[in-house]
Amino acid sequence: MTTATTPRTAVITGAGSRRGIGRATAHALAASGYHVAVLDLDKEAALDVAQEVADRHGVQALGLATDVTDPAAVDAAIGEVEAALPPIGALVNNAGITSPVRFLDVTPAEWDRIFDVNVRGSFLVTQRVAAGMAERGFGRIVFLSSVSAERGGGVFGGVAYSAAKAGLLGFARALARELGPAGVTANCVAPGLIDTDITQGKLDDERKAAMIADVPVRRIGEVEDVADVITFLARPESGYLTGVTYDVNGGSHIH
Repeated sequence: MTTATTPRTAVITGAGSRRGIGRATAHALAASGYHVAVLDLDKEAALDVAQEVADRHGVQALGLATDVTDPAAVDAAIGEVEAALPPIGALVNNAGITSPVRFLDVTPAEWDRIFDVNVRGSFLVTQRVAAGMAERGFGRIVFLSSVSAERGGGVFGGVAYSAAKAGLLGFARALARELGPAGVTANCVAPGLIDTDITQGKLDDERKAAMIADVPVRRIGEVEDVADVITFLARPESGYLTGVTYDVNGGSHIH
């Protein structure tokens, strides 16, 4: 039986960005006791996060250059994690890209680009780690969706992005039903407006003030706000939460 003191590893994809949700999540999970594996397209960024996490929290940490859309790359990366760190107990599918392209201007190549990273990437990494989780009787899988999936875009993401992030909602819910009997949970976190590199410099003061005025808590979200919810879902004690979506938006899209 897996308990809160059982050594385990959390895999976080797309965690290289210095001001991103993935990096904040790596720190939060390490602070909660997880060893950490960071998968990112940028090798230097992945190594930097891993070193930072290990130094700050005293856990084992591994940074790997990984293209989550490539099955061979995913298999190799997870194989390295399995060989170097304790068993994988949590997976955070954070890797994603956005697109503001209006629907009538979206090309098939652009549509595929958005779905490849957000949906195909999540599928490949999840399928690679889920079997081991089920065999061990413990797993916490978290998908990063978006408020755009729930309200239909309108912030930074267009139709392709909203559709891809909505796909993750269905993915998590169906996975929750299938893997629940094996002790594996699958949940989504849907952030609203969060202060990351994605939003940096893309809002003029007037629009930013208008958006904040529409948020009941009267501020833009911080990456730690999202990381804390992900870490809550990754706890052994959160085993009765599955197939749910946590909105992290300051109340801006209450539904």
